[in-house]
Amino acid sequence: MIDWDLRKFRVLRELRRQGTVTAAAQALSLTPSAVSQALSSLTRQLGAPVVEPEGRRVRLTELAHLLLRHGESVFAQLEQAEAEVEAYLGGEAGLVRVGSFATGVESLVIPALDVLRDSHPTLSVEIHEAEASEVFTLLDRGEIDVALSLAAQTPSAADGRFARFSLLADPLDFAVPAGHRLAEKVGLNLVDAADEPWVYGATGPWREITLAVCATAGFAPRAAHTASDWGAIMSLVQAGLAVALVPRLVDTRRPGVRVRVLAADKPQRHVVGAVRRGSEGAPRLQAVVQSLRRVAEERRRLHPIL
Repeated sequence: MIDWDLRKFRVLRELRRQGTVTAAAQALSLTPSAVSQALSSLTRQLGAPVVEPEGRRVRLTELAHLLLRHGESVFAQLEQAEAEVEAYLGGEAGLVRVGSFATGVESLVIPALDVLRDSHPTLSVEIHEAEASEVFTLLDRGEIDVALSLAAQTPSAADGRFARFSLLADPLDFAVPAGHRLAEKVGLNLVDAADEPWVYGATGPWREITLAVCATAGFAPRAAHTASDWGAIMSLVQAGLAVALVPRLVDTRRPGVRVRVLAADKPQRHVVGAVRRGSEGAPRLQAVVQSLRRVAEERRRLHPIL
């Protein structure tokens, strides 16, 4: 019978994440030599290689991928064991690290912390802001415990590393300069802005969402400007230089800007959360997730999809 060593599984998993021995070693606080030795030892144990040369790098073999499929189940079981021990010991105290995209921090995470201060005063929370596409990487690496992202940025549902939960559908509104021809148009449709100058990100989730929503409406928006910071986006709209889609989670109130609800198109983005599979039963994580859901429900009540 093979003598399984979780440390070697972790090396193999980190190599898959990072792509190179050097990067995997850095992520694990090991030397490249130690990573190579772990891979060689695993190869000797199994009687077949787990990596093979690919130019100056290495790539995982089919055997390595087979091991990792089983390894994810093992790690999920360990997460579950830790959660059950924590529950047995009555562990609603401790630290929870929450990673979220920027608007999620302001509109969901911080209000959830206000709830937790009253209901769980012994619980500490650290906030890590990251791009919506990055939080699952942080969660997988164990750098955060709860992730908030956008549904379009989540790994495949077939990926068994994470347990997901829905939070809310965030309506997308249309921001236009006050006095613009569309500012007071009756029966406004998104396609009415097809020929307008737009502002959205050069890369990232908001660019993808804007392009997808406009494509559904039947046009490709012309990017007259690119910006990813909401302050910059709203300033460009305020200056009369562009129009933009804006999520309702963002505070878009400012003079010189008219924000219109797209009642006919009803575009929206979906905010989701996740924890590592197996950790769902940890009391401290349950407390944070329940607070996030409570805040999301309150937002749905105050800002319904029209």
